[in-house]
Amino acid sequence: MTVLILTGEEDVTADMVVVHLNASSVPVVRLDPADLTAGVALSGEYVHGSFRGHLSAGGRLVSVNGLRSVWVRRPGVPASRAAQSSAWLTEEASQALYGMLRGCAARWMNHPDAARRARHKPWQLRLAQRSGLPVPATLITTFPQAAREFAERFPDLVVKPVSGAHPQEPPRAVPTSRVAPDTDFGAVAYGPTLLQRRVAKRADIRLTVVGDTLLAARKATPADADPDEVDVRFATSDMPWLPTEVPPRVAAAVRTYLREAELVYGAFDFAEDADGTWWFLECNQSGQFGFIEVETGQPIARTIAEWLARPTPEDRDHVKGRRTVAP
Repeated sequence: MTVLILTGEEDVTADMVVVHLNASSVPVVRLDPADLTAGVALSGEYVHGSFRGHLSAGGRLVSVNGLRSVWVRRPGVPASRAAQSSAWLTEEASQALYGMLRGCAARWMNHPDAARRARHKPWQLRLAQRSGLPVPATLITTFPQAAREFAERFPDLVVKPVSGAHPQEPPRAVPTSRVAPDTDFGAVAYGPTLLQRRVAKRADIRLTVVGDTLLAARKATPADADPDEVDVRFATSDMPWLPTEVPPRVAAAVRTYLREAELVYGAFDFAEDADGTWWFLECNQSGQFGFIEVETGQPIARTIAEWLARPTPEDRDHVKGRRTVAP
């Protein structure tokens, strides 16, 4: 049984997991949907009530029915590197590839439908609230007056994109920024704007969850830090990321979040305030973890590899000498 990884060619984070899979002698095929018809091929046959499907990439041929798991890491847009790419070809390639894969018995990290839903920031915020995670006061609006009234109630605000990234190739991260006290908010009318109460944080928290395993890292905020540096990704602090314990209440709420979101992997970002409260900021369903593993030594890549390599129900039935259909 083979592990299929859908991601770009230059993905060092995926490389870290492949190393562990290879060391465990687990067959793995890696392909980028962007290469469909230009290095990647597929075929699926539906005859006499049965299905046989195959994928080819890098000289490797794998049976769709022989997949134990599929890791949707950071795949490219299907067929976007084809000789004559087009929106129509992308849709055709996407329907063919993901349609076939949806019909197999492999486990997903994460399922495309769940992953697509989980990327919506407003949906994340509401699910976090329902799961018991503290969420800073937030407004998403195109009404300038609503923004002004929100700023009167919460004078210390940050602004961030609703989608999380600028739509260019490759995507460019847009930093969270502090809102100036004299901001007019008139421009809010030209596009949805996300305003959020700034958490006076004493640390940033990155909680990486793989299945039932929770691995948290903490980056302390220096006492003399510039209060305008609200985005840890762009901060000038050289404080290290260090492993930390997850409060039981947070752990329970995070597990509820993932269960409701139907995700098996999530990279949660929290801001820890002076009272030790972890304020939910977002959950990235395909978030980076390499930088955390390098600094903390936490075995994130190994944990992902172990989840992907876990035997399927069909594997266990073969060991017992019988063959049944996986649930």
